[in-house]
Amino acid sequence: MTQAKSPPPGGPGPDGSRMGPTRISTLVVAALGAAAVAWLLISTFYYSSIPRLPWLPVVTLAALAVLEAYAAINTRGRIDRKPGRDPVNPLMVARFVVLAKASALAGAIFAGFYAGLSGWLFIETTRAASEDRPAASGGLLASLALVGAALWLERSCRVPERPDDHEPDQRESRPGQR
Repeated sequence: MTQAKSPPPGGPGPDGSRMGPTRISTLVVAALGAAAVAWLLISTFYYSSIPRLPWLPVVTLAALAVLEAYAAINTRGRIDRKPGRDPVNPLMVARFVVLAKASALAGAIFAGFYAGLSGWLFIETTRAASEDRPAASGGLLASLALVGAALWLERSCRVPERPDDHEPDQRESRPGQR
């Protein structure tokens, strides 16, 4: 007769859902989908009727990347209890994780959009396209920086492993028992 095992602490819940680290595959799929949508939108509309690309989204994405990188450095130091740092508030860390997951996905979508737009602008030979290339390239770089900073922040919010976490279970196994 076997005993029913309870799920491990922090394991999947009753409905099988579990929040884990952001998957790179999810970000890649989101970026590829956004790139395809951007390419289709820009190639189906007459490009010269669209106003010039603004720089404000680029600056906003870059500022978010810088703020999240700073939060990653600060949070990691507070979790590691470095001298001169206040202890970390667990609720704040949970909020940072949610922010990091959302920012990584949003950054991937923006990166895909700017990549599709940049790809189209670099094959287009009009003067308007050549004037929009710097803003599109800057948007792509700022979006990638946001994805990197968000993944760094998410990684910085992990609880460090303790030395006793790696010890094997000390229970004795009896023959015939699982």
